[in-house]
Amino acid sequence: MFLDRVKIWVGAGAGGDGAATFRREAHVPRGGPDGGDGGRGGSISLTVDAGQTMLRDYQNRHHFRAEPGGGGTRSRRHGKAGDDLLLTVPPGTAVFDDATGELIADLISVEQTVQIARGGRGGLGNTHFKTPTHQAPRHAQRGEPGEERWIRLELRLIADVGLVGLPNAGKSTLLAALTAARPKIADYPFTTLEPNLGVMDLGDLDERRPTIADVPGLIEGASAGAGLGHAFLRHVERTRILVHVVDGASRDPEWDHQVIRDELAAHDPALLQKPMIVVVNKLDLPAAERAWPVFRAARAAEGLATVAISAATGAGVEDLRTGLAELLPDPDDDDAGPEPAGVVVHRIEARHDGFVVEPDADGVLRVRGQRIERLANQTNFDVDESAERFQRDLARLGVDSELRRAGVRDGDLVRIGRIELEWGANRWEEG
Repeated sequence: MFLDRVKIWVGAGAGGDGAATFRREAHVPRGGPDGGDGGRGGSISLTVDAGQTMLRDYQNRHHFRAEPGGGGTRSRRHGKAGDDLLLTVPPGTAVFDDATGELIADLISVEQTVQIARGGRGGLGNTHFKTPTHQAPRHAQRGEPGEERWIRLELRLIADVGLVGLPNAGKSTLLAALTAARPKIADYPFTTLEPNLGVMDLGDLDERRPTIADVPGLIEGASAGAGLGHAFLRHVERTRILVHVVDGASRDPEWDHQVIRDELAAHDPALLQKPMIVVVNKLDLPAAERAWPVFRAARAAEGLATVAISAATGAGVEDLRTGLAELLPDPDDDDAGPEPAGVVVHRIEARHDGFVVEPDADGVLRVRGQRIERLANQTNFDVDESAERFQRDLARLGVDSELRRAGVRDGDLVRIGRIELEWGANRWEEG
């Protein structure tokens, strides 16, 4: 099975907790704080592996977790950073956030890499919280949770030439005639259910070896998802040249031709701007031979190049090979690949103290905000000093007064980040 679309869950490692320890040595009766910082959690990245052609690594495994960071210890020893996790994908893989549908990266170039889940930062040890008036702090930060998300991977084949057409137009037979590929061929529609790739030999005088993708037959409505339309049309987006194969012996070759053009335009109008050759196939049959002159004249009026062939007998195939060679870029310009190098979308997260208070579906108040969520996730509420420090942060940032305006009462639950807290008259308690 050709696997070209998967959904996976990725979870970066949490940062290690900072230590709240004190120096204890002979002849040092009042050693100060010496807790080390926690280690950074491992991040998860995707990188392009030119040796892969499918997303088969993710067929049976859909959850990936990076290593957490180690906790800090006494004597200011920091925790070990968690190992990063590097996952490989084939060239041409688009990465989307499954929840929002936003493009994260479009990976084409060999060894191109993008981070998809950032590891949590390690918590600070209590040495960082010593002040002239507070010489023995028991407060240390918890490690920050790592990012978690579902992502969607979509493979779009990178090929020089893409064969498109209705089912049973003869695309697989043509691929076999142009290359050494041996796709399944039969005299009925939908023989090809997954893309096939082949490499075309242009002869001794041309060292280029362009790749050709045989895209499974499209049907009317493919751009709207009919059949496997979206899955198939996705694979012609990266091709340099389109070869539109028409069954010259069909009931109405003109209708067949227009259906495919309409579907290409509906999926992405830019597809019709690619260099294209319209191939009338099955010229060995009398019906195709009769239809060819009228069809050729109509395409000439539209400014489209046409070639008549019989993929089964080989007639006209060399003319098509020559036409493709003329459309391909010059060898000196061939290093750029089928399209410009892939893109990684960088979204700069503004670091600010803003927040909002709003009820969840069950009526529990939730505080949303980057700064306050990080503070909550890194606070150890089992330590009075840490809980009191968090309470002061709430007041300083204005969260305390905003919750009161929202109607919070003693004993009510409040959610901040991944933490669920009970509002109390004197202190917070972790739920």
